[in-house]
Amino acid sequence: MVYPLGREARQLERREERPRLSGFSPMLAHAAYMCYNSYCMKLIAQIRLNPTPEQHAALLATLAEANAACDAISLIAWQAREFRRIPLQKLSYHQVKDSFQLGAQILVRCIAKVADAYTLDRNVKRTFRPHGAIAFDDRNLSWYTDKQAVSIWTVEGRQHVPYRLGEHQQHLLLFRKGESDLVYHKGAFYLLAVCDVPEPNEQQMEGVLGVDLGIVNLATDSDGEAHTGEHVDRKRQWYTRRRAALQSVGTKSAKRRLRQLSGRQKRFQKDTNHRISKRLVAKAERTKRAIAVEELTHIRQRTRARGPEQRARHSNWAFAQLRQFISYKAQRAGVPVVAVDPRNTSRTCAVCGHCEKANRRSQAEFCCVVCGHTAPADVNAAINIRNRAACQTAYGAQPSG
Repeated sequence: MVYPLGREARQLERREERPRLSGFSPMLAHAAYMCYNSYCMKLIAQIRLNPTPEQHAALLATLAEANAACDAISLIAWQAREFRRIPLQKLSYHQVKDSFQLGAQILVRCIAKVADAYTLDRNVKRTFRPHGAIAFDDRNLSWYTDKQAVSIWTVEGRQHVPYRLGEHQQHLLLFRKGESDLVYHKGAFYLLAVCDVPEPNEQQMEGVLGVDLGIVNLATDSDGEAHTGEHVDRKRQWYTRRRAALQSVGTKSAKRRLRQLSGRQKRFQKDTNHRISKRLVAKAERTKRAIAVEELTHIRQRTRARGPEQRARHSNWAFAQLRQFISYKAQRAGVPVVAVDPRNTSRTCAVCGHCEKANRRSQAEFCCVVCGHTAPADVNAAINIRNRAACQTAYGAQPSG
């Protein structure tokens, strides 16, 4: 089992094997998205290393050597059509060990990385980036949390490398267990450490907080509090215009500026989603309520966008990320999350229950044609979501992860 590079983590089944982080993206790992089993959450602590220039060169050479070995192992697997980890290890271990300057345990992790890469698709021969992530375990990586340093194996021998971290990562490292990925990202080295954080018991809830997710308002709860997406859309438009202007210039300085801008919009939206989810979970925990959200699987296929501007906003909607942030933060706080069917939540009157397309006068306004109830459309939808979740829990529906 491996986390796909650049994709969100998914919930594990109760008896499922703990994943090996052999290709984790550092930008996603920082959020430590969601992998739960029966007793704990698996979170990822992203730790930035502060190596000396000599240590930096040694770490870089280690990644290059390990990924070159992965390419050689992949070639052996492709020619022999053997992609299972244990048979592949028997087939390639000694041949690769004689050709590369790698320790035994690093080589075993490289074989596992290759086997993981062929898990989903065996029709294309895999190749590996020279500085792709490599997994380390307790045999070749030792943590000294009191000194904020690690002892890590490299092709130049063991290196004692200091690191820096914040309070959140420091707390997570108390529960570190298993493998850590060494990642090289934009000139810096990171260790992504797996941490088994104990799950709190779910609190006794006295109600439900409905949350409607959208584009104009990123999240609106059933209490009437809305988290607007206006600033996110302004940023999206600014970065779009700025990238287009720089690309049209095409000079070296313009390309350098484009590299500097790379990822900023994504990080801004990610930070916004973190802030919104944190406020929603804090409110639910404070008021002893469960959180109800819409089940938005395949929402992009079920919704329409007219015109280039609407399509741009639609494709920029990071609803899945916000949904996951709410889920894992709620899990850490012991707050249940219930997913409900989103159909007609925006067209149904929260007072009389009448459902009709004409109830939705505009994107922002709801007015029931039967009872005359008026409300902001997103607030009305959030109340409907709350009511549906209350019915589900009343009939014994299980909370969603």
